[in-house]
Amino acid sequence: MADRLETLPDPRDRRGRRHSLTSVLLAACAVLAGARSYLAIDQWARSAPQDALARLAVRRAGALGVRIAPSTSTVRRVLLAVCPGGLADLLGYAPAGVESLALDGKSARGSRTVDAPAAHLLSAVTGAGHTVTQLRVPDKTNEITGFARLLAPFDLAGTVVTADALHTQREHARFLVEKKHAHYLFVVKANQPGLSAALRSLPWNMVTARRYDRERGHGRRETRSTLVLTVSGLGLDFPYAVQAAKILRHRPT
Repeated sequence: MADRLETLPDPRDRRGRRHSLTSVLLAACAVLAGARSYLAIDQWARSAPQDALARLAVRRAGALGVRIAPSTSTVRRVLLAVCPGGLADLLGYAPAGVESLALDGKSARGSRTVDAPAAHLLSAVTGAGHTVTQLRVPDKTNEITGFARLLAPFDLAGTVVTADALHTQREHARFLVEKKHAHYLFVVKANQPGLSAALRSLPWNMVTARRYDRERGHGRRETRSTLVLTVSGLGLDFPYAVQAAKILRHRPT
Protein backbone atom coordinates (compact mmCIF):
# COMPACT_ATOMS: atom_id res chain seq x y z
CA MET A 1 0.00 0.00 0.00
CA ALA A 2 2.85 2.40 0.80
CA ASP A 3 4.25 1.96 -2.73
CA ARG A 4 0.87 2.75 -4.24
CA LEU A 5 0.30 5.78 -2.02
CA GLU A 6 3.65 7.19 -3.12
CA THR A 7 2.27 7.63 -6.64
CA LEU A 8 -0.11 10.38 -5.44
CA PRO A 9 1.06 13.97 -6.04
CA ASP A 10 1.80 15.90 -2.86
CA PRO A 11 -0.29 19.12 -2.82
CA ARG A 12 1.75 20.74 -0.02
CA ASP A 13 4.46 23.35 -0.33
CA ARG A 14 7.97 21.94 0.09
CA ARG A 15 8.73 24.31 2.95
CA GLY A 16 7.63 23.22 6.40
CA ARG A 17 6.88 19.57 5.63
CA ARG A 18 7.47 17.44 8.71
CA HIS A 19 5.74 14.27 7.53
CA SER A 20 5.86 12.46 4.20
CA LEU A 21 2.63 12.25 2.23
CA THR A 22 2.59 8.47 2.65
CA SER A 23 2.75 8.78 6.44
CA VAL A 24 -0.15 11.26 6.45
CA LEU A 25 -2.19 8.94 4.29
CA LEU A 26 -2.02 6.25 6.94
CA ALA A 27 -5.63 7.38 7.26
CA ALA A 28 -6.33 4.92 4.42
CA CYS A 29 -5.18 2.06 6.65
CA ALA A 30 -7.27 3.39 9.53
CA VAL A 31 -10.37 3.53 7.34
CA LEU A 32 -9.76 -0.01 6.10
CA ALA A 33 -9.54 -1.02 9.77
CA GLY A 34 -12.96 0.50 10.47
CA ALA A 35 -12.26 4.15 11.37
CA ARG A 36 -15.14 6.43 10.41
CA SER A 37 -13.99 9.81 11.78
CA TYR A 38 -10.83 11.87 12.17
CA LEU A 39 -10.85 11.07 15.89
CA ALA A 40 -10.98 7.34 15.09
CA ILE A 41 -8.12 7.75 12.60
CA ASP A 42 -6.05 9.48 15.29
CA GLN A 43 -6.80 6.72 17.80
CA TRP A 44 -5.78 4.05 15.29
CA ALA A 45 -2.52 5.86 14.49
CA ARG A 46 -1.59 6.32 18.15
CA SER A 47 -2.17 2.64 18.93
CA ALA A 48 -0.54 1.26 15.76
CA PRO A 49 2.64 -0.79 16.37
CA GLN A 50 5.99 0.74 15.53
CA ASP A 51 6.69 -1.71 12.69
CA ALA A 52 3.41 -0.73 11.01
CA LEU A 53 4.30 2.96 11.29
CA ALA A 54 7.76 2.21 9.92
CA ARG A 55 6.29 0.57 6.82
CA LEU A 56 4.21 3.74 6.31
CA ALA A 57 7.34 5.93 6.50
CA VAL A 58 6.29 7.68 9.70
CA ARG A 59 9.21 9.81 10.91
CA ARG A 60 11.24 9.15 14.05
CA ALA A 61 11.29 11.68 16.89
CA GLY A 62 13.19 12.09 20.14
CA ALA A 63 16.37 10.48 21.42
CA LEU A 64 14.81 7.01 21.34
CA GLY A 65 13.73 7.33 17.74
CA VAL A 66 10.08 6.56 18.47
CA ARG A 67 7.85 6.93 15.44
CA ILE A 68 5.07 9.47 16.02
CA ALA A 69 2.14 9.64 13.61
CA PRO A 70 0.95 12.99 12.22
CA SER A 71 -1.60 14.92 14.28
CA THR A 72 -5.32 14.84 13.57
CA SER A 73 -5.25 18.41 12.19
CA THR A 74 -2.41 17.51 9.80
CA VAL A 75 -4.23 14.41 8.56
CA ARG A 76 -7.45 16.35 8.05
CA ARG A 77 -5.75 19.25 6.24
CA VAL A 78 -3.85 16.98 3.84
CA LEU A 79 -6.83 14.72 3.12
CA LEU A 80 -8.91 17.76 2.17
CA ALA A 81 -6.14 18.88 -0.20
CA VAL A 82 -5.55 15.50 -1.86
CA CYS A 83 -8.06 14.58 -4.58
CA PRO A 84 -10.52 12.11 -3.01
CA GLY A 85 -10.60 10.17 -6.27
CA GLY A 86 -6.89 9.41 -5.87
CA LEU A 87 -7.37 7.30 -2.76
CA ALA A 88 -10.42 5.62 -4.25
CA ASP A 89 -8.57 4.70 -7.43
CA LEU A 90 -5.67 3.22 -5.43
CA LEU A 91 -7.79 1.25 -2.98
CA GLY A 92 -10.90 0.72 -5.10
CA TYR A 93 -12.46 -2.40 -6.61
CA ALA A 94 -11.80 -3.35 -10.25
CA PRO A 95 -15.18 -3.36 -12.07
CA ALA A 96 -14.24 -5.62 -14.99
CA GLY A 97 -16.84 -8.37 -15.33
CA VAL A 98 -19.34 -7.05 -12.77
CA GLU A 99 -23.01 -7.16 -13.72
CA SER A 100 -23.96 -3.66 -12.59
CA LEU A 101 -22.40 -0.38 -11.57
CA ALA A 102 -24.27 2.47 -9.88
CA LEU A 103 -23.30 6.15 -9.95
CA ASP A 104 -24.33 8.47 -7.16
CA GLY A 105 -23.23 11.82 -5.80
CA LYS A 106 -23.08 12.94 -2.15
CA SER A 107 -21.63 15.85 -0.23
CA ALA A 108 -18.94 14.69 2.21
CA ARG A 109 -19.83 15.42 5.81
CA GLY A 110 -17.34 17.56 7.70
CA SER A 111 -15.61 18.79 4.55
CA ARG A 112 -17.02 22.32 4.56
CA THR A 113 -14.53 25.03 5.49
CA VAL A 114 -14.72 28.78 6.00
CA ASP A 115 -13.36 29.41 2.50
CA ALA A 116 -14.86 26.51 0.56
CA PRO A 117 -18.16 24.62 0.33
CA ALA A 118 -18.50 20.96 1.24
CA ALA A 119 -16.75 18.55 -1.11
CA HIS A 120 -19.25 16.91 -3.46
CA LEU A 121 -18.14 13.43 -4.51
CA LEU A 122 -19.37 11.41 -7.47
CA SER A 123 -18.89 7.70 -6.77
CA ALA A 124 -19.19 4.45 -8.72
CA VAL A 125 -20.27 1.40 -6.69
CA THR A 126 -20.79 -2.20 -7.78
CA GLY A 127 -24.00 -4.08 -7.14
CA ALA A 128 -22.25 -5.88 -4.28
CA GLY A 129 -21.46 -2.58 -2.56
CA HIS A 130 -17.76 -2.27 -3.49
CA THR A 131 -16.55 1.26 -4.25
CA VAL A 132 -14.74 1.38 -7.58
CA THR A 133 -13.73 5.02 -7.70
CA GLN A 134 -14.84 8.53 -6.89
CA LEU A 135 -13.92 12.06 -7.84
CA ARG A 136 -14.58 15.47 -6.41
CA VAL A 137 -16.98 17.52 -8.50
CA PRO A 138 -15.39 20.94 -9.08
CA ASP A 139 -17.13 23.87 -7.39
CA LYS A 140 -19.64 25.78 -9.52
CA THR A 141 -20.24 22.71 -11.71
CA ASN A 142 -22.40 19.61 -11.31
CA GLU A 143 -22.14 15.84 -11.56
CA ILE A 144 -22.89 15.80 -15.29
CA THR A 145 -19.42 17.09 -16.14
CA GLY A 146 -17.74 14.25 -14.22
CA PHE A 147 -19.72 11.30 -15.61
CA ALA A 148 -17.43 10.31 -18.49
CA ARG A 149 -14.26 11.29 -16.62
CA LEU A 150 -15.18 9.01 -13.71
CA LEU A 151 -15.80 5.93 -15.88
CA ALA A 152 -13.24 6.47 -18.65
CA PRO A 153 -10.35 4.42 -17.11
CA PHE A 154 -12.36 1.22 -16.58
CA ASP A 155 -13.39 -1.79 -18.64
CA LEU A 156 -17.20 -1.76 -18.58
CA ALA A 157 -17.95 -4.14 -21.46
CA GLY A 158 -21.29 -5.85 -20.78
CA THR A 159 -21.87 -3.96 -17.51
CA VAL A 160 -25.21 -2.28 -16.77
CA VAL A 161 -24.56 1.26 -15.53
CA THR A 162 -27.36 2.82 -13.49
CA ALA A 163 -27.73 6.48 -12.50
CA ASP A 164 -30.38 8.90 -11.29
CA ALA A 165 -32.37 11.31 -13.44
CA LEU A 166 -29.61 13.94 -13.47
CA HIS A 167 -27.50 11.67 -15.70
CA THR A 168 -30.25 10.83 -18.16
CA GLN A 169 -28.35 12.57 -20.93
CA ARG A 170 -27.98 11.58 -24.55
CA GLU A 171 -24.22 12.15 -24.40
CA HIS A 172 -23.96 9.75 -21.47
CA ALA A 173 -25.90 7.05 -23.34
CA ARG A 174 -23.66 7.37 -26.39
CA PHE A 175 -20.52 7.31 -24.26
CA LEU A 176 -21.55 4.08 -22.50
CA VAL A 177 -22.67 2.20 -25.60
CA GLU A 178 -20.22 3.45 -28.22
CA LYS A 179 -17.02 3.87 -26.19
CA LYS A 180 -17.41 1.55 -23.19
CA HIS A 181 -19.59 -1.17 -24.84
CA ALA A 182 -21.80 -1.10 -21.76
CA HIS A 183 -25.56 -0.95 -21.14
CA TYR A 184 -27.45 1.74 -19.26
CA LEU A 185 -30.51 2.02 -17.03
CA PHE A 186 -31.53 5.67 -16.55
CA VAL A 187 -34.38 7.26 -14.65
CA VAL A 188 -36.55 9.78 -16.50
CA LYS A 189 -38.14 12.65 -14.55
CA ALA A 190 -39.06 16.27 -15.13
CA ASN A 191 -35.48 17.17 -16.10
CA GLN A 192 -36.27 15.65 -19.53
CA PRO A 193 -39.82 16.93 -20.20
CA GLY A 194 -39.90 15.93 -23.85
CA LEU A 195 -38.62 12.43 -23.20
CA SER A 196 -40.94 12.05 -20.21
CA ALA A 197 -43.96 13.00 -22.30
CA ALA A 198 -42.90 10.58 -25.06
CA LEU A 199 -42.63 7.75 -22.55
CA ARG A 200 -46.05 8.47 -21.08
CA SER A 201 -47.58 8.30 -24.56
CA LEU A 202 -46.30 4.77 -25.22
CA PRO A 203 -48.94 1.99 -25.51
CA TRP A 204 -48.70 0.84 -21.89
CA ASN A 205 -52.28 -0.47 -22.04
CA MET A 206 -51.04 -3.25 -24.33
CA VAL A 207 -48.69 -4.63 -21.65
CA THR A 208 -50.28 -7.66 -20.02
CA ALA A 209 -47.42 -9.01 -17.89
CA ARG A 210 -46.55 -7.21 -14.66
CA ARG A 211 -44.21 -7.76 -11.75
CA TYR A 212 -45.45 -7.00 -8.23
CA ASP A 213 -43.28 -6.24 -5.21
CA ARG A 214 -44.51 -5.54 -1.69
CA GLU A 215 -42.42 -4.00 1.08
CA ARG A 216 -43.00 -2.77 4.60
CA GLY A 217 -40.71 -0.24 6.25
CA HIS A 218 -40.58 3.12 8.02
CA GLY A 219 -44.12 2.63 9.24
CA ARG A 220 -45.71 2.20 5.84
CA ARG A 221 -46.52 -0.45 3.27
CA GLU A 222 -45.80 -0.05 -0.42
CA THR A 223 -46.86 -2.11 -3.41
CA ARG A 224 -45.03 -1.61 -6.70
CA SER A 225 -46.04 -2.90 -10.11
CA THR A 226 -43.52 -2.81 -12.95
CA LEU A 227 -44.38 -2.83 -16.64
CA VAL A 228 -41.76 -3.30 -19.36
CA LEU A 229 -42.22 -2.37 -22.98
CA THR A 230 -39.90 -2.87 -25.97
CA VAL A 231 -39.51 0.52 -27.64
CA SER A 232 -37.42 -0.44 -30.67
CA GLY A 233 -39.21 0.92 -33.71
CA LEU A 234 -41.54 3.18 -31.72
CA GLY A 235 -39.58 6.33 -32.57
CA LEU A 236 -38.38 7.12 -29.06
CA ASP A 237 -35.81 9.91 -29.38
CA PHE A 238 -33.07 8.61 -27.10
CA PRO A 239 -29.84 6.92 -28.26
CA TYR A 240 -29.78 3.10 -28.12
CA ALA A 241 -33.01 2.84 -26.09
CA VAL A 242 -34.36 -0.69 -26.39
CA GLN A 243 -36.77 -1.08 -23.47
CA ALA A 244 -38.71 1.20 -21.16
CA ALA A 245 -40.02 0.33 -17.71
CA LYS A 246 -42.87 2.01 -15.85
CA ILE A 247 -43.15 1.69 -12.08
CA LEU A 248 -46.45 2.33 -10.30
CA ARG A 249 -46.36 2.77 -6.51
CA HIS A 250 -49.32 2.38 -4.16
CA ARG A 251 -49.20 3.27 -0.47
CA PRO A 252 -52.35 2.67 1.56
CA THR A 253 -53.24 5.53 3.89
